[in-house]
Amino acid sequence: MTRPIGDLDINLLLALDALLQEQNVTHAASRLNITQSALSGRLTRLRRILNDPLFVPSSSGRGMTPTAHTLALKPELQRLLQQLTRFVQSAHIFDPATSERTFRIAAMDNPAAILAPALLPLVQARAPGVRVAFTLPDKGRVSEHLERGEVDIFIGADHAGTPNLIGRQLFNEEFLTAQRTGHPRGTGPLSLDAFCQLDHLLISTSGGMFNGMIDEALADLGRQRRVTVSVQSYALAPLILGATDCICTLPRRFLERFTSSLDLFTPPMAVDTFSMKLYWHSTVNADPAHRWLRSIIFEAVQSTHNH
Repeated sequence: MTRPIGDLDINLLLALDALLQEQNVTHAASRLNITQSALSGRLTRLRRILNDPLFVPSSSGRGMTPTAHTLALKPELQRLLQQLTRFVQSAHIFDPATSERTFRIAAMDNPAAILAPALLPLVQARAPGVRVAFTLPDKGRVSEHLERGEVDIFIGADHAGTPNLIGRQLFNEEFLTAQRTGHPRGTGPLSLDAFCQLDHLLISTSGGMFNGMIDEALADLGRQRRVTVSVQSYALAPLILGATDCICTLPRRFLERFTSSLDLFTPPMAVDTFSMKLYWHSTVNADPAHRWLRSIIFEAVQSTHNH
């Protein structure tokens, strides 16, 4: 007859281990910090579940002698307790140097382009076995994906998510305008007239748009610019700027990575700053691996601020 595993709990396994080591009820009870009667009750349950006396009185009259069946169980019991110990410790310990975990970060192209170049070298240096996946967020389901663990972190603007999401500001960003080194305009301050007359590159994350927040800022001044190129990817911007006379207004942290090929200027009109926040689900707030991920993301952002 097969006994259900539910009859066996960890306290019974620990009792059997203590009895094997001490071979004395008094000493084993003291080792477990329980009463002798409580240990006797556990031994009775073990005998019923394992269908064996397990221990018999010693011929010397002192202590107990394990049966052959108990001695046969001893190596497997020790392996099982070691596995349980590792299982418990794994919930509280995260070693970046040996971890092979995959972290999934949901972020639009803009924060991903700002964060990835600073974050990934840190991860590779400290956690060479860790993998990082940047994915585009499904904005309508990002809270659900965080709750289900399909995404570890979401990086975005203010998010009207569920109460179970924790958010913390990652960075506040301003905009700069970029042109290629050697641009025929020269390197003098960028006037509003010159800004409006030049060809512009625009990043449209939704795709195909030729106006955005810069155009709104210009409209407030009664001005208009000429957007001749629209792309979805931030990665294309430096390539296109380097090959054309277009200019482009993008986040400072992104553009400052390309100062060897781009000249940067303050836009000739007021442009609102924007903030990015880090979001995670409350179920992973205390998880050591997740806490490490969050700390290294903030460290990476700080390095971009000091870049």
